[in-house]
Amino acid sequence: MQKEAMFYSAEGGKLRCRLCRHECLIAPSKRGICQVRENVEGKLFTLNYRKAISLAVDPIEKKPFFHFHPGSTSLSLATVGCNFRCLHCQNYSISQLVRESGDIPGEDISPEDVVATAKRKRCDSISYTYTEPTIFYEYAYDVARLARKEGIANNFVTNGYIGEDALRGISPYLDAANIDLKGFSDRFYREVCGARLQPVLDSIRLHHELGTWVEVATLVIPGYNDSKEDFEGIAKFIASIDPEIPWHVTRFHPDYKLTGPPSTPAETLRAAREVGIKSGLKYVYEGNIPGEEKEDTFCPKCGKLLIKRFGFSVAKNLIRDGRCPECETKIAGRM
Repeated sequence: MQKEAMFYSAEGGKLRCRLCRHECLIAPSKRGICQVRENVEGKLFTLNYRKAISLAVDPIEKKPFFHFHPGSTSLSLATVGCNFRCLHCQNYSISQLVRESGDIPGEDISPEDVVATAKRKRCDSISYTYTEPTIFYEYAYDVARLARKEGIANNFVTNGYIGEDALRGISPYLDAANIDLKGFSDRFYREVCGARLQPVLDSIRLHHELGTWVEVATLVIPGYNDSKEDFEGIAKFIASIDPEIPWHVTRFHPDYKLTGPPSTPAETLRAAREVGIKSGLKYVYEGNIPGEEKEDTFCPKCGKLLIKRFGFSVAKNLIRDGRCPECETKIAGRM
């Protein structure tokens, strides 16, 4: 289903898409990097509107969000397409499908039906996830506005490449964002993701300034972004914005076009966590290693165990009214 896109302008017989930081200049009958926005006779159209490739109920911890409605369920929505081409993408079968085949499949599900499903399934929130939500912005925007009216929260699981105007546009309806900070060098972003670093840093800062609850995730890839310098750069950057932003350092496993590196050793994640804590971050979590207590939430002041997790499940949550029951320290997040 085609729908005229938001955030574009005419430029010398072509169209400049301003939805994301790539700002593609699109010739007639051509598409942008995401492959789901096309110049059709001088107008830019989004080609994946109401084309849901996935609609599923997930625990919010799967996103991962640890300080946003912990223990709740979220309705996950995705379409095909992405504005990155990450060599290690774990959802490449849908994120890269358009780029590799030209197809834009999906089930026609209206924004009203998405919200109705979230209500029926008793989900606290809707997660725009699996692929990059920016590339189905118009769909997400219409769903998010309806969800807000029904008291359902909205969150993006995102690569952080959304354009400033687009982010400001959806900000009134966006409650939280888990933003991938995939590495801390421009070279890594260019060679592995097909993007640049600085726009992601700018986006993380702007999300926070706009009042969106932010959590940051880094998939640690051996030999690519696992140096002490990488960890220090990321941790210090996050701390410069707000030391209460949670940082998730997660385990890589070989996938898609990046099958050479081994899975991330547990000790590497522990090293990243130690760097994060030393850099002043109050909440650093190790992910994709079930059973590790480093996925639990502790009070940053008195050290009391507040949330006990196993995998994507919350076994115990002692936080009351957003505070530690032991010392009454305010625990950051939307609890």
